This record gives sequence, C-alpha cells and structure tokens, in this order.
Amino acid sequence: MDFCLLFVSNPKEHDSIHAPTIDKLLSTFHRWDNIPGGSQEQQNVTKELLVGCDSIDWQVDELDKAISVAARDPAWYGINEVELDKRRRWTSTARTQVGNVKKTVVAGKKLDSTSTADVNGMRRELMRLPNSHQTEKSNHHASQDNDDFISSESDRQLLLIK
Repeated sequence: MDFCLLFVSNPKEHDSIHAPTIDKLLSTFHRWDNIPGGSQEQQNVTKELLVGCDSIDWQVDELDKAISVAARDPAWYGINEVELDKRRRWTSTARTQVGNVKKTVVAGKKLDSTSTADVNGMRRELMRLPNSHQTEKSNHHASQDNDDFISSESDRQLLLIK
C-alpha cells in the first residue's frame, strides 16, 4: 500500500508509472482491433489484453484504497480535497477505459462470426467515455482540469524526450 500512497501524495510519480500502463493497454487494444478475426495472433493478443485489464483493475483498486486512506487525514499526506477529487476522477476514468476494453474484447471473441461493420460499431460505442461529470462542473473547474491535463501531458512529453 505504500506505493499506492505515493500515488496519492505525488502526482508526478503517478503520471510516470500508471499512465504508460494504460497507454500500453490501449495501444495493444488498437493492435488487436486491426488483427484479422479468428487468427492465432488475435487469440494471443486477446489473452494479453484480458490479463492486462485484470492487472490494471487490481492496481486501480489499490489506488482507490490509498485514496480512501489519504482522505481520512489529507494533511498528513500533504494533499487537499481538490487533489483527492482529481485522483478519484483519474481512477474512475481508468476503470471505465479498462472496462470498455475488456467488454469489447470479450464481445469480439463471442462475435467473431458477426459482420465487421456490426463489431466495429459496437467497439466504437463501448469505447466512448462518459462525460457526466463534465456537464455538472462550472467552467472554472473545467478550465482547471484542462490546465491539469495539459501540465500532465507536458510532463510526460518531457520524460519521453529525455
């Protein structure tokens, strides 16, 4: 749990460790999406995706536990409620992305014989992320989220350049 508490108290550490894990899963998913159905390669990548989804689900569960611990005494961890909410949103989004990948892969396995257009339409539908929290926020909060995202992406790009 100590590693997960690091996520709560150090956003830079979180971005450099967990974002690439999800990026890799999404990259593998896009590769899976372009593999001909029923091939041995697709079966192998399907297994890889399902294992990756389970692993990330476990990690996100652990991060949620760490957030709950930190929420009991935010000052002890040097974090405020805004940061806790940001991390809760991140874990929620990560859980949604992983869940959508898993649903799509499982549905793709079951529907290998379905027409390509139907499967692709279903995949697009499943990969949509909910925007429910966006509509409830004021413009100030949305602006802050955008700034946080831009800062996070900038940090990631700097790490990639190094």
